Amino acid sequence: MTEIRLRHYSDEMVSEFHQLSEKISQLAELARSLRRENADLRLAMAELSAEKEAVARRMQEAHDRVAALLAQLPSSQPDQEAA
Repeated sequence: MTEIRLRHYSDEMVSEFHQLSEKISQLAELARSLRRENADLRLAMAELSAEKEAVARRMQEAHDRVAALLAQLPSSQPDQEAA
């Protein structure tokens, strides 16, 4: 292949364009990577929210069972026979 020389641009300017193009490519790849990471984090957050709700339900059920057991216990009144 023959090299095409741009008469209006110096080699330095062409080099700067190549550097800028490379930086833009890196920025685009970083943006794609961050989008993937963001999607992964959203998924993890949804899973953790569901897990949190399940734990909260189990805690409420345990609380309700303990409250029911406490309600079945006889009340602690001082013994009248001991007096």
